[in-house]
Order: sequence, then structure tokens, then C-alpha cells
Amino acid sequence: MSSANSLLTLGGGCFWCLEAAFERLEGVVSALPGYMGGHEPAPTYERVCRGDTGYAEVVQIEFDPVKIDAEALLTVFFTIHDPTTLNRQGHDIGTQYRSVIFYHDPVQARVASDMIRVLGQSAFPTTPVVTEVLPAATFHLAEAEHHGYFRKNPYQGYCMAVVAPKVEKVRRGFPGLLR
Repeated sequence: MSSANSLLTLGGGCFWCLEAAFERLEGVVSALPGYMGGHEPAPTYERVCRGDTGYAEVVQIEFDPVKIDAEALLTVFFTIHDPTTLNRQGHDIGTQYRSVIFYHDPVQARVASDMIRVLGQSAFPTTPVVTEVLPAATFHLAEAEHHGYFRKNPYQGYCMAVVAPKVEKVRRGFPGLLR
């Protein structure tokens, strides 16, 4: 990571969705799928999918804060997943699919908490926002086959049904943020 760049790590369902959405944004240097927040020293996709490791599927975003800031990234994040469903996104069920923001500095923690408060008052006044805001822990990079999954498999069933609509939501909702 360049010293001028920042990190933000997000979990909001399957990391294939998040990676595909965030890698399209101007200022995002990389969006890497992986695991964070668990208790095993060497998580794998197979073990994390069991749902008992404590890990969330995440994307660690390296970004240039001159081109895009944490608030813009979080706005996209809250648009492409449901922050009111505990331990699930659609048909993906388990703690590994929880909504979580792993912040890398106090400003990110404040921005995330403020956005959650505002969302709770405006967009979701009758349903609690369950997104966790936690300090970043050790990031474990996912296995190579998960990197660029949507780019490599756009016609795979899950990609067509779940990932593509989220990518389209970003394309239509945030044209000014796209590369």
C-alpha cells in the first residue's frame, strides 16, 4: 500500500459482490476478497463457509483519499447490501455474511457510526441497522480463485442473479464515481 493511500475493510454478504462493485470506482486502487474478524490462524473459504470461525467474508479496499473518501465508499456499501438483516444477505445465511465495517482509523469509525445513525433515522426508521463497526483486525487474503470472480465468471448463475444486479446498482446510482 502506498503511504498516500488508505484502507477500509467491509463485509456485506458474499465478497464476490463487494469486490465487483468497488473495483469499478475511481480512486479504488484494489478491492481484495478475504476474511476478517475470526479466531482461526489460517482461515479458508471452506472453513469460513461453515459459519463457525467468527470470520466475515470481506473486501479490503485500498483507495486514494484524494479521489474518493471513506464516506463515498460507505455510501456505496449501504446502497448495495441490506444493513438490517442480521447474519445474512438474501439467500446467503450465516455470520460470515454479516454486515460489518472494519475501520482503519478513528475518522472512518466516526463516519461509519454517523452514517448508521442517519440511516436508522431516515432510511430504516422502523428496522434497526445491524451493521457492526469494529477496529480492523488481521486481514486474511482469500484463495486465488475468488479474486476477480465476477469478471472471470459473469454468466455463472450466482453472478447473474446476485452479483450483476449489485454492479448495475452501482453503475446507475453512482455514475460520477465510476472509472
